[in-house]
Amino acid sequence: MDHELELMELSGTAESIIYKNEENGYTVLRLRDENGEMVTVVGCFPYVAPGESMIINGNWVNHGTHGRQFKAEFAQRLLPTSAAAIYSFLAGGSVKGIGPATARLIVDRFGDKALDVLESSPDKLASIKGISASKAQQMSKSFRSQASVRRIVELVCAHGLRPILALRMYKYYGENAIDYLRENPYILSASHIGGSFAEADTFALELGIESTNRNRISAAVIFELRHNLNNGHCFIPREKLAAATSALINVDEEDAQDSVDMLIESGQLICETVSNCQACYLPEIYEAESDAAQRIARMCSKCFSEKLDLIELIDRLEKTQGLKYAPMQRETLRLALNNQLLVVTGGPGTGKTTTVRAILAMFDKLGMKTLLTAPTGRAAKRMTELTDQEAVTVHRLLGAKFSDDGERVIFTKDEDDTLDCDAIILDECSMVDVCLFDALLRAMKPDTRLIMVGDADQLPSVGPGNVFSSVIRSEVVPTVRLTEIFRQNEGSRIVRNAHMINKGEYPDFAENSGDFFRLRRLQAASSVETITELCVRRLPEKMKIPPQDIQVLSPTRKGEMGTINLNKQLQAVLNPASKEKKEKFFGDCVFREGDRVMQIKNNYDILWSNREMTESGSGIYNGDIGFIVSIDHENESLTIDFDGRLAVYGFDSLLELEHAWAMTVHKSQGSEYRAVILALSSGSQMLMTRGVLYTAVTRAKDLLILVGDDRTACQMIDNFRQSRRYTALRIRLRELCGVS
Repeated sequence: MDHELELMELSGTAESIIYKNEENGYTVLRLRDENGEMVTVVGCFPYVAPGESMIINGNWVNHGTHGRQFKAEFAQRLLPTSAAAIYSFLAGGSVKGIGPATARLIVDRFGDKALDVLESSPDKLASIKGISASKAQQMSKSFRSQASVRRIVELVCAHGLRPILALRMYKYYGENAIDYLRENPYILSASHIGGSFAEADTFALELGIESTNRNRISAAVIFELRHNLNNGHCFIPREKLAAATSALINVDEEDAQDSVDMLIESGQLICETVSNCQACYLPEIYEAESDAAQRIARMCSKCFSEKLDLIELIDRLEKTQGLKYAPMQRETLRLALNNQLLVVTGGPGTGKTTTVRAILAMFDKLGMKTLLTAPTGRAAKRMTELTDQEAVTVHRLLGAKFSDDGERVIFTKDEDDTLDCDAIILDECSMVDVCLFDALLRAMKPDTRLIMVGDADQLPSVGPGNVFSSVIRSEVVPTVRLTEIFRQNEGSRIVRNAHMINKGEYPDFAENSGDFFRLRRLQAASSVETITELCVRRLPEKMKIPPQDIQVLSPTRKGEMGTINLNKQLQAVLNPASKEKKEKFFGDCVFREGDRVMQIKNNYDILWSNREMTESGSGIYNGDIGFIVSIDHENESLTIDFDGRLAVYGFDSLLELEHAWAMTVHKSQGSEYRAVILALSSGSQMLMTRGVLYTAVTRAKDLLILVGDDRTACQMIDNFRQSRRYTALRIRLRELCGVS
């Protein structure tokens, strides 16, 4: 909801509860307003029950199926005071152990004092026949627990914060939650509560916390480190961390330095000198980076001396596969046989796939069990198609799931329960961050081989670190660089132009031939029109490429040529509204049956099954693409088909989805599409880089079309901006391996 809209006030009494989610408090209820009218209200009302008086602030909205509703932002809830209302409240099952019959007994005995007795005098309840002393205590405990939740929800909501934060506070701190919160409001921004620093800071300042409060400055320091994980940084230099904190909350840099000292002393930060730089880490990131370095160094020191005729083995492999390996590929097989860790890197058309197949075939010949994995679902699917052997995501391989508190991702495979295999081939390594890479290393047996495969010139991981590049640049890990473009790919302008772009050279954009085309459009509106026409008519009709095999990419989300607008335009022409298609309005989006959508965060708990119900599992991962099969307004859910896996999403999970006819280049990493249309327009210099253009071009398998101004492409080629990431993996590896 737009918080700039003036909120309206609605008062009344809760009559019935239509739906409630115990986890997040989301509720749909029927309210009898002051005029006696019955209205539907939706919002977060933990433990709400019939009979409560409510003063709600929000706005009226029109629901596609359920009609007019009042959507609550905040609510003041008052417990019932009359005997009749108290009976409705208790009979509705709001207090554990009390149903309609027991509610009648309690209200008949104590009338409008019933709730006071329930809270403060449970011994009096035991005087009622059928209520034992222990049962009375349990009832009272349940009611007091609700009262505590209500108080913290009211406190949090009174300051414009999300009620879910109050529920998490109560979950962790129980009846003392308010005391903890008043003592240190910045606990809201702790990872286990999940609030943002901005939310906690606004709340704290409204409570009267001084701007120089030590808890405030410490929370800002932690925020800077967590925020910069998303920029790829494993650590922040101490002086930069203090300066950034000072600028963020407008305090003296000296005070920020003092807070950094306190956090280091308490163990909430780890500071270590790296190349004359005082590097400040969050403990879990420090552990991941240093542990990964130690494990890689141990693997580099191990060599296998297999007693076999390698030449004869390779000759047999060539005969079996019906091809002739290039000298570099033969050398790769030798290195894969003799080393525990090997890196294989190369651009498009240089034979990475053939090399991976050869390594896999060799390991199979030797009776070795090999597991194939990749960081995303689409990359794993592509690996499966190219090798004819099942590949899974790293998360699935490691048995990722949420912890019992639902706040952290844990892996069931680790040092204590290792992966049962002799070798692992990890594809699309440039996408793997240091935390995931360390988790994989921890789950490997001491002698398991690891083959790291990828294109080092593609964009780095979204998460912290630059693992693939760091490993290669350390020069301590055996590395094969495939540079020769194989004959069968020499005619591909996609391959040829990708290599030119990577070298900083301009392709001939005017040469519209083969598999690489440029449609020059100088206005964004005409570019958007061309893109929609290509998807709807020109490619399907003239080149027999159906819309589902076409992927529109853009460097940016915003603007006329950004993915947000492109998805709206493409939805209108590829899946227009009709009476036969149900819809769900969600914020500024409308989800419609038939829409192509993408999961934008890892969800390890969501269940799926195939259409025949013969296979089932859990987990839909960031980057997985599917189509909305059906929308069920009655059960507030929609069903999505992810390549044959049917998953049901509650409406409260729609934040995890976005439309996917167009996606950012970053989101396309690890995927390959039959046809790619790249939308080019001016944008942030951080996004309009050579690496982004190179990654976009290399996503196309059979056809690439640039739509826009080719001068933008030239500017991207010139912008060889490689944002520096603060990571010490390369330095640690060289030190551990004794390389100066």
